[in-house]
Amino acid sequence: MKHFNFEKSFLYSILETSLENGGDYAELFFEDTKTNSISYLDSKVDNMNLGIMYGVGLRLIHNMKTIYLYSNDTSNDNLIKLAKNASKLISGSKHLPKMFTEGNNENKHELHIPPFDVLFDDKIDVLQFLNEKARNVSPNIKQFVGRYMEKERNILVCASNGIFEEDTQTYIRLISHSVASNSTTTQSGSRSKGALDGYQLIKDLNLEEMAVESAESALMMLDAQYPKSGVYPVVIENGFGGVIFHEACGHALEATSVADNASVFCGKKGEKIANEAVTAFDDGTIQNAWGSYNIDDEGNKAQKTILIENGILKSYLVDELGSMKMGESITGSARRENYQYAPTSRMRNTFIGKGKSSFEDLISGIEYGLYAKKMGGGSVDPATTDYNFSVAEGYLIENGKITKLVRGATLIDKGCDTLMKIEGVSDNLELAEGICGSVSGSVPTTIGQPAIRVSSLTVGGR
Repeated sequence: MKHFNFEKSFLYSILETSLENGGDYAELFFEDTKTNSISYLDSKVDNMNLGIMYGVGLRLIHNMKTIYLYSNDTSNDNLIKLAKNASKLISGSKHLPKMFTEGNNENKHELHIPPFDVLFDDKIDVLQFLNEKARNVSPNIKQFVGRYMEKERNILVCASNGIFEEDTQTYIRLISHSVASNSTTTQSGSRSKGALDGYQLIKDLNLEEMAVESAESALMMLDAQYPKSGVYPVVIENGFGGVIFHEACGHALEATSVADNASVFCGKKGEKIANEAVTAFDDGTIQNAWGSYNIDDEGNKAQKTILIENGILKSYLVDELGSMKMGESITGSARRENYQYAPTSRMRNTFIGKGKSSFEDLISGIEYGLYAKKMGGGSVDPATTDYNFSVAEGYLIENGKITKLVRGATLIDKGCDTLMKIEGVSDNLELAEGICGSVSGSVPTTIGQPAIRVSSLTVGGR
């Protein structure tokens, strides 16, 4: 896994220089990343990008404040310059870094078929195939957009707490997006799959099913009606349905907000914040999962964190700075988009665990409600957990049965209130991939849940 060839003794001296005027923590983060993306539009390759991201970030923490400098010049002279510039910004007693411990990072995510070894023509063929199969579903499929992405990210982290770790993280993702139109409306449908893995993901996918599902999802929404507005029970499907937990609750459990008293969950560890049916995890160790890794961007090993257990708040997601502020243990959750960002606590693979109910149990007994089969986008205020999410594909529930297809529904509530109103959790856990943005940039994250029943939500419609 060794990729960088810096002398440890020299890197130690850079940290030593950074701390010569004081400071509680110093860190060097080196990155060498290559990316490739292909976009397919109007039955042809629309865009192709090959990129390299190379550089170093130097972070200094002093009295709970962060100084962060970065550069794409990793020469010895420039590293010395960065360290001296950072140290000039603080005043205090010299702090000696700990000697580096021997890195023992073990790769727990086997790479199957390195994607950069696969011919470009083969990747384009995949997008062409998706395009053909989606358009063949109906003449009402007016547009198809396909996207293929691969990334190999090599990082080295060394810090004044003695950490010296390297890791290679390879990501791959494929998106199938279909647009359907008739004389009155236009609707879209998407399917995607991603992994911390190589081209084997593409080989294992049922590409025809992926294309057809995205097309059929768009087509069925053309004739859907609007639900009535009101407050009533909602059953939210598994997989991407977990976006509500991720956005409205997950962010509020990150030290990024908790450590600065900007979360409704501040000081509530050990208290009941959800219905006892809810147990939730943030797990960076799931084999080859999109949000997994061997080490985080501070060099700490990935781990599985129980956030909520039977409704009780058990843990926050904590990085180095959050640990200093909160006095909580680090959870291996520090992440950043690239070396140009200082890391902060972020979600990895975040999901509500399996429950004891069947999907049928969730639907039965509801006289009038909404079944949110596929969630769309939305917005949330992390400080209050107020959210507003669209439902990409929904159905009415009438007298305990799923009936009419509906579109244009929105779900409105507070995340902290929704947690308490989850009265049923099924056993059909599924995960889905996405990209999460925050103060340290955009990173791959997995969301998920089994299907859940919420006793009441405000549903916007017509």
